[in-house]
Amino acid sequence: MQKTNEKNHEYRFSDNGPKYLIRGPGCDMGVVILQPGQSFPNHRHNTACEVFYTLSGEVCLYLEGTPHILQTGDVLQCEPGEAHYLINNGDKP
Repeated sequence: MQKTNEKNHEYRFSDNGPKYLIRGPGCDMGVVILQPGQSFPNHRHNTACEVFYTLSGEVCLYLEGTPHILQTGDVLQCEPGEAHYLINNGDKP
């Protein structure tokens, strides 16, 4: 079991980017804030799945090169080894 609080973690880039709350071994969980036009680079996790839940706005998540539009309330799970990246094409974080 892992338990934490978001307040105990920092965003990678001060006030945006990823803030991982739980890391592996089988799953990563975190918070990502992307400003309009901002993206998170293409990457993959060899042994962990990663689940994205959209709290607000709209983001395009590319999974193995295929775009998926995620809107408020949408959930998408990337399996281990699947390349993915995010871009905020909207006008709000």
